[in-house]
Amino acid sequence: MRIAYMLLLMIFLQVLHVDHVQSNTVTLESLRDPNGPMYYNGVYHLFYQHNPFGPLFGNIHWAHSVSHDLINWIPLEPALAPTEPYDINGAFSGSTIILPGNKPVMLYTGVDNKFHQVQNMAVPKDLSDPYLREWVKYSGNPIINVPAGITRDDFRDPTTTWIADDGKWRMIIGSNRDNTGIAFLYQTEDFVNWTRYDSPLHKVEGTGVWECPDFYPVWVDSTDGVDTSVINPSERVKHVLKLGLLKNDNDYYMIGSYNPEREHYVPENDFTLSTLRYDYGKYYASKSFFDPVKKRRILMAWVNESDSEADAIAKGWSGLHSFPRSLWLDQNKKQLVQWPIVEIEMLHENEIGLQDKKLEGGSLHEVVGITASQADVKISFKLTDLEEPEELDESWTDPQLICSKMDASKKGKFGPFGLLALASKDLTEQTAIFFRVFQTKGRYIVLMCSDQSSSFGPVLICCFTQTTPKCTKENPYSHTKPVLFIWKNMASCTNRLTCPKPTFRRSSARNGLDKTTYGAFVDIDPKQDEISLRTLVDHSIVESFGGGGKTCITSRVYPTVAIGEDAHLFAFNNGTESVVVSELNAWSVKKARINIVEETISCTDH
Repeated sequence: MRIAYMLLLMIFLQVLHVDHVQSNTVTLESLRDPNGPMYYNGVYHLFYQHNPFGPLFGNIHWAHSVSHDLINWIPLEPALAPTEPYDINGAFSGSTIILPGNKPVMLYTGVDNKFHQVQNMAVPKDLSDPYLREWVKYSGNPIINVPAGITRDDFRDPTTTWIADDGKWRMIIGSNRDNTGIAFLYQTEDFVNWTRYDSPLHKVEGTGVWECPDFYPVWVDSTDGVDTSVINPSERVKHVLKLGLLKNDNDYYMIGSYNPEREHYVPENDFTLSTLRYDYGKYYASKSFFDPVKKRRILMAWVNESDSEADAIAKGWSGLHSFPRSLWLDQNKKQLVQWPIVEIEMLHENEIGLQDKKLEGGSLHEVVGITASQADVKISFKLTDLEEPEELDESWTDPQLICSKMDASKKGKFGPFGLLALASKDLTEQTAIFFRVFQTKGRYIVLMCSDQSSSFGPVLICCFTQTTPKCTKENPYSHTKPVLFIWKNMASCTNRLTCPKPTFRRSSARNGLDKTTYGAFVDIDPKQDEISLRTLVDHSIVESFGGGGKTCITSRVYPTVAIGEDAHLFAFNNGTESVVVSELNAWSVKKARINIVEETISCTDH
């Protein structure tokens, strides 16, 4: 029976998308929050919320995959299934920690038979098993119940624990009281008996329940990660508190100071909905962990769908995970920097390069020689004559709203310029990732957008009739005579009656999709520094890193034409002033060996 289950698991998990270099295999699964990532005895482990019985939310298990390089993954049986009274309605998010003596422990939220969210513990059955295939739930579960005065379904997602000077372990749990988001703080010596502090680690009014919180230190003078299983010098670190807001499915973070004596956290800036975010697109329920191999902190997140439940049922799966990112504190000490882990280079092939390419206003340049549907692209733009940029209205404080109003089709002075990803040859489908440069009060403002809802182009390059030497660019349809006009990258036609004005559906020709335009500001000075962009393109996912990873935006798009070999990639400039592509490097990205059948079959049957 076990072998039969493993074979079934291998068939439908071949598009598990742990790091989303996608396959086209039909599956029956729903993938959600990453949980408890860790490195143990030479193996990376990733657990994640998973419904093994269908592509929609429900029947939440902890799925389990392992890897030796964070790129190629092997599926195992679920580590946790909802089988006990304390988790019968779902084994939800949590964390892992490796205790002294090299003993892993798993903490997770279970929804019990009365629909209370309670905290539980599990440990590996056999520490000699290199893959830790089987986990045993603690007989005394639950170890933490819902506190008095807290709604039964507003108490969840225990964080990775950290050790303090007193030798005790600390942990926070996300909650809510009267629409005030709360990070409850707990301590323990044995992971069985827990004591809650009278005051929470932090709370913010008006934010509602906090989901999937994360709390960890970052070095102020190094890009290395910090190991929370040992005591670290407080003068060399700042602390990051990440919280997920259920009200808008966004992951926010604050940087501040943690006083372990008072058990209190003080952020450097008060929380608002303009507070820093890991990612300004579709990126939620993130989880970080310390990688002892390369001494780095790694971040992963759930990237949800932008189509419908009916679409999920039709294709047989939903949800994937972002490509793993390294993160560290920026040199300005005010924000984090994120960057795809270096292991992605294992998947690179067909490198192409370009230098010092001038893009005049209204022009584009196709990037050829790579597989545009699955690519890694780095590009840097130089503004050689940055004089009198557009003035940014002081009332325009919401970058996403600015990107929506001033999309890729709206000409500015310096911008929009950037990349057109997953574009069809005729540009009727495209996803634009671009920048605009403004000024306000004597300083420059750089805006980054990921636009799924509008189109750059096509560009009218000539039009004429036999009797009329030229026609107007603004209205080539006003002529009564047959008109020959050519749109760049579109077919020409000879009769205005049979050649209607093109209708653009932007990132996809399909209707009924969420085609939100995302946006954020990038903390760079374009007068001093080039504006850089790195974009990972993978069929229906576009992950972009602006300003060297200071601003990140992830989009889900569903092209119907720009797929496979019919996908194209362009560098473009739709501003009135020219920009220079100082350097462009791009690679095709091979498919990772995700959940390979033969490797799983080799696992011994216990």
